[in-house]
Amino acid sequence: MVNALEQFAPLPLQADFDNAGLQIGLTEAEVSGALLCLDVTEKIIDEALSLGCNLVVAHHPLIFHKLSRITGENEVQRTVMKAIENHVTIMAMHTNLDSARGGVNYKIAEKMGLERLRFFGKLQRVEVPSTPGHAVPAIVEGGEGVIGYFLTAMAADDFILMLKREFGVECVMANQLLRREIRSVAICGGAGSFLLNDAVAEKADAFVTGEMHYHDYFGHDQEIQIAVIGHYQSEQYTNEVLREVIETRCPGVKCHLTKVNTNPIIYL
Repeated sequence: MVNALEQFAPLPLQADFDNAGLQIGLTEAEVSGALLCLDVTEKIIDEALSLGCNLVVAHHPLIFHKLSRITGENEVQRTVMKAIENHVTIMAMHTNLDSARGGVNYKIAEKMGLERLRFFGKLQRVEVPSTPGHAVPAIVEGGEGVIGYFLTAMAADDFILMLKREFGVECVMANQLLRREIRSVAICGGAGSFLLNDAVAEKADAFVTGEMHYHDYFGHDQEIQIAVIGHYQSEQYTNEVLREVIETRCPGVKCHLTKVNTNPIIYL
């Protein structure tokens, strides 16, 4: 199953800073079930065990920064210990899944009802090695962000209301509302402020991401509609992407979408 996921979103698509791929466990282990989640915590491991799953596939890597020791002094260390003690394999599909065709940004666009999707930002083409049943190496294309189009343009205030409804967002952080209709939307799930200028260069009407820096909002009034919906909220449907890949390529594996909300941010 590791090969199936990495064929869909090859590891070479990940950003230089990332640590996607197999994190804990052995690829040879027979999968009893897969729990799909955004973040890996102790509660996620407990949920996997209660469901009889020995595999957790997450979007965000549990092991992101170097671990100098594992003594249980913080949640990452305790989660690593619990996974190893209970023979739970952990895999992360992070920026490689963001960049993949049909990946995280495509899912966000789907939830928004966008069509005619295409990549923008840095584009990549990587070769996926041949595997049993796929004798010829495949070329997989990826991109940092995705642009899509509404069949019917909408007013900026309706656009914001749609985002709140489709992503369960309590508050959208936006710049001045556009006084023209929105038809083209640039997307980068998670922390996507680095793609704002690319979205402007593509002449997108709006840019949707999960989080952005304060100063990035300046200077774009009536140029592009910025809409920041929250990191967790923008990527919450990643589980659906993982399930679609696994059920299509590994139909014998039972998948569970986590019921644990791992968003560390609360809105008061």
